[in-house]
Amino acid sequence: MADPMRIRANNKDGVTEVRVLMSHPMESGARKDASGATVPAHYIKDLEATHAGKPVLQAMFSGAVSQNPFLSFKFKGGAKGEKVTVKWVDNKGDSRTDEATIA
Repeated sequence: MADPMRIRANNKDGVTEVRVLMSHPMESGARKDASGATVPAHYIKDLEATHAGKPVLQAMFSGAVSQNPFLSFKFKGGAKGEKVTVKWVDNKGDSRTDEATIA
């Protein structure tokens, strides 16, 4: 399983800003290693962020996203002390779920 995501969530004036740093190789399947062999594709394909059990962001990624992707988004609502959960699934079936408390 991948390293934990680094998630920060802050609420200001009724809008919650979430910043997520994901640890993932994000291999596109087009790169070759030193011996000339193609490195197999391995990338995050689906991501969902939820607050109070409801989705606030859904995204589909591809191999065109850089290694260890960073994502920032905002949504209306949320209050200090509540949780934001971020979950991703990659093309090999691996997944990761982490959460952060809104500050």
